[in-house]
Amino acid sequence: MGERQRLRLNAPLDTAGIVLAAAFFSLSLTPSLLPRPWTLQGIIAGVLAATGYLVGVLAAALVRPAATRLPARWRAAWQRTGRRRVRRLVATFGCGLGAVSLVLGVRAQRDIYVLMGLKPPERLNYLGVPLIAAALFLALLAAARALRIAARALGRLLGRRFPATAARFAAGLGVGVLAVLLTDGILTEALLKGADHSFAAINTETAPGITPPTAATLSGSPSSLASWASLGLEGRAFVAQAPTVGELSQFTGRPAVPPIRVYAGLDSAATVRQRAALAVRELERTGAFGRKVLCVITTTGTGWVDPQAAAALEFMYGGDTALVSMQYSYLPSWLSFLVDRERARAAGRELFDQVYARWSALPAGHRPKLLVFGESLGAFGAESAFDGDRDLRERTDGALLVGPPDSSALWRRLVDDRDPGSGETLPVYRNGETVRFANRPSDLDAPASPWNAPRVVYLQHPSDPIVWWTPRLILARPDWLEERRGDDVLPWMRWYPFVTFWQITADLVFSLDAPPGHGHDYDGEVIAAWARIAPPDGWDDARTTALTTLLAKRTAGSDAG
Repeated sequence: MGERQRLRLNAPLDTAGIVLAAAFFSLSLTPSLLPRPWTLQGIIAGVLAATGYLVGVLAAALVRPAATRLPARWRAAWQRTGRRRVRRLVATFGCGLGAVSLVLGVRAQRDIYVLMGLKPPERLNYLGVPLIAAALFLALLAAARALRIAARALGRLLGRRFPATAARFAAGLGVGVLAVLLTDGILTEALLKGADHSFAAINTETAPGITPPTAATLSGSPSSLASWASLGLEGRAFVAQAPTVGELSQFTGRPAVPPIRVYAGLDSAATVRQRAALAVRELERTGAFGRKVLCVITTTGTGWVDPQAAAALEFMYGGDTALVSMQYSYLPSWLSFLVDRERARAAGRELFDQVYARWSALPAGHRPKLLVFGESLGAFGAESAFDGDRDLRERTDGALLVGPPDSSALWRRLVDDRDPGSGETLPVYRNGETVRFANRPSDLDAPASPWNAPRVVYLQHPSDPIVWWTPRLILARPDWLEERRGDDVLPWMRWYPFVTFWQITADLVFSLDAPPGHGHDYDGEVIAAWARIAPPDGWDDARTTALTTLLAKRTAGSDAG
């Protein structure tokens, strides 16, 4: 058995598989949404080469029975000389195609770097791409062949008691199910437990320069119902980084009031309902329902709240605001998206519903403006509280949803129902009467029809893979790659089955590392969006520019600290 397995593991490569492996390797080098370092490009090239090989082997297996119907002399000639010649031709073609594609791929990557205002990497670095791709391809091939050997061995064992066809089918199914269970069950569970333990430990930490607040208007203060220790890493940063009355007064030129920031961490209460109820009690304690603006924020997976989106409202209204949020996970958004997505949905719905119930009990003329904010997985969770644009219009005074994932149900419904003639990257919904989409804040000026309050804005960069990633990319061309490309996407980006899915998956890794205005970085743009959604009296574009500059410096100072 051991000799048989070694021979199988070292068996010659399938010709059809090599053809498609070379094609997929070459297509992996075509541009996608974001620039890729050579190491990541090598990984994607290896995964796609293995994918192409699998597709080629399966296609050949489907066609091979037809070859048995050919004349015997043709089959004999193929066995003697045809197979060797084709293999040499395939090897030559594959090497040439790979070399040309690598040169063109490096040029495309440098073009993306330049398009986003980044310094292009050295060309020679990309010579490591084929090495990484080959190593990963061989590793995946060995794993696949090991599974095939196991299936055949089990098939022979079952064949002693059952018909050969049934035995082979049962063996293949059994080994496949076992592999899935090991990968998706035991291995995945172990990895998730390890990640859970690691990120839970991180959640207990406090970022440098962050100290407990003393102001009664902030959660975690001595008078708060939520202890400082219970807020978690991101919750502590959120409340501690609230602007001071002095900062607010200096910007507005008028007396300011201490802003209210309410937060409930995972350790603040046992369940999502209890955390939402605690947040409402905190709002009542701080006098939040007497402020001009009340904003309900759904966090990302770690519990993070965009500091510019939060501070923008406070500076615009001189601190006469209340921001409320709560944590539902301590995993990064990409991991929360896989395992905690329902928690994000439940948190967004529960927090808004409880705040809305208390807010709506106030006299109609004595309610603060009720706003909603969410970014990334937070946008997915925030919109879960509403069943449509009409519901948003009736129960809020405005909403800002930034970089929503493709799985965001309301966003997807609005995009799919967009007005004829508008594209997926910049859709127009019902002539923009309530909901407007923007790649840049200036896009909010279109269409020219009236945009009455309440206003709802979706910010979505054409180059943001978090917005455009979906499993449908495997076999279906998306609308955004059929229409004119966005202004920060190369015009020659194309969709290829399997390939584009893995490319956009790789882009997710560096989506947050893109420069502002690209990828998943919306710094500055959230300020301009708030200025269009809920501007205070007398607000103008000059004030938006001044606030954008101020918050950019404030954020840079906070990061440096």
